[in-house]
Amino acid sequence: MFPTLDSVLALLAMAFPLMGSPGPAIVAITANGAAFGIRAGLPFLFGIYAGVFTVLCLTASGVTGLLLALPGVGPVLVMAAVLYMLYLAYRIATAPPPGMHGTEDPDPPGFGAGLVVALTNVKAYTVFTALYAGNILIETDPIRDTLTKLAILTCVMLFVNGSWLVFGGIFANLIRSPKVGRAFNITMAVLLLVSVALAVIPR
Repeated sequence: MFPTLDSVLALLAMAFPLMGSPGPAIVAITANGAAFGIRAGLPFLFGIYAGVFTVLCLTASGVTGLLLALPGVGPVLVMAAVLYMLYLAYRIATAPPPGMHGTEDPDPPGFGAGLVVALTNVKAYTVFTALYAGNILIETDPIRDTLTKLAILTCVMLFVNGSWLVFGGIFANLIRSPKVGRAFNITMAVLLLVSVALAVIPR
């Protein structure tokens, strides 16, 4: 049995704004593309892909709910996210202005950095839990339903995250002034910190 078109469109209509809206991972991807360029930002993006897919699988299997239910796990995850995002924001803010990179520039955040960002992204766990619980594609087959949602959400993740990296790189290429470029990097770093604060502060 296959999911109906209406159920798939309903999942996509919910997934794109939730997964594509600027959160810590999205802002980090965009900032890396802007600060270091699209090509240099690819390892970080692939790390994000691996981490987000891991979170998707944990959520689909129910492991996420079990882990977050353990005493102390939630606060530790939040603290790890905040500390690492502070470090990442510093790397972005102090990166050479767009278009001004040289041979002695520091290495951009790579695969491992992207993986850590994705795994400690509090927003991702909340979003994927809502997407899995709020949408049923195949009522008579829970396993196929879960695998179908996993496949669809993985495609959405690949598209939206890759698009934000390209957007950051293209936008940065339009900047020609070193002062403007420096201000742009600092702004992206501040936005990253703001997105983290919005994700972790209870409302």
